[in-house]
Amino acid sequence: MLLAFDVGNTNLHLGLWDGDAWALSWRARSVPDKMADEYAVLVRNFLHSANVSMDAIDGVVIGSVVPSLTLTFVELVERYFKFSPVVVSDKTDNGVTLAIDQPQQAGADRIANAAAIVCLHGGGPAFVVDFGTSTNFDVVDRHNAYCGGAICPGIGVAHDALVSRAARLHKIDLLPPPSAVGRNTIHAMQSGIFLGYLGMIEGLVTRIKAQMMQDDSVIASPDEIRVFATGGLARVFQPHTNVFDRIEPELTLDGLRVIHHLNTPA
Repeated sequence: MLLAFDVGNTNLHLGLWDGDAWALSWRARSVPDKMADEYAVLVRNFLHSANVSMDAIDGVVIGSVVPSLTLTFVELVERYFKFSPVVVSDKTDNGVTLAIDQPQQAGADRIANAAAIVCLHGGGPAFVVDFGTSTNFDVVDRHNAYCGGAICPGIGVAHDALVSRAARLHKIDLLPPPSAVGRNTIHAMQSGIFLGYLGMIEGLVTRIKAQMMQDDSVIASPDEIRVFATGGLARVFQPHTNVFDRIEPELTLDGLRVIHHLNTPA
């Protein structure tokens, strides 16, 4: 069995791959100060909920955008599983060319998303909208190269920033309002935050597609460029827009398992 760690700034996404499907997918808070032994307790409980022992794990892959936690999880794997994990970086075999200015700066999550698109979903031209602490747009061109994208503040970050800087505004549920014109403070905030964020997504999707067509004259129509969405909030936005072609909640985990396969001897 393969254990995958998608380590983000806010959430830790764990996946247990049994060879055919994700037997378990679990999210917990990322806490940079936690030690390897503390995370080992969480992992043991995670596996126990699937009636799986640590001895059943024969592979681990780590995709982390938090350097301090990368070291923590490597230590955890080496101490408790007695082997070394695959740690995703620009140096691993990712199944995709990193056609950007500074490949060493590419986040492991963005590499994994591109790998999943190329190796599991037919390749480019396509891009992923990944909802997390930040909202990332990860672009794969027609030649199956990861060629960059955009990084935006996540809707949760924007919400928290507004509330922390405005004395009379308080936290709200991140839901669409009854109408774009809010008739009270809560609905006005929902309009600005939820619908405003949705407008940002739709605007960037349009602009990125236009840029991809400009860069590659073979792409004749924006409809040839597929748009995938992943991350915890993807399904929240899906009913309110038509810009997503597919929702793939485990896309990043899928990319991690692809990269593990490419970097593990047969």
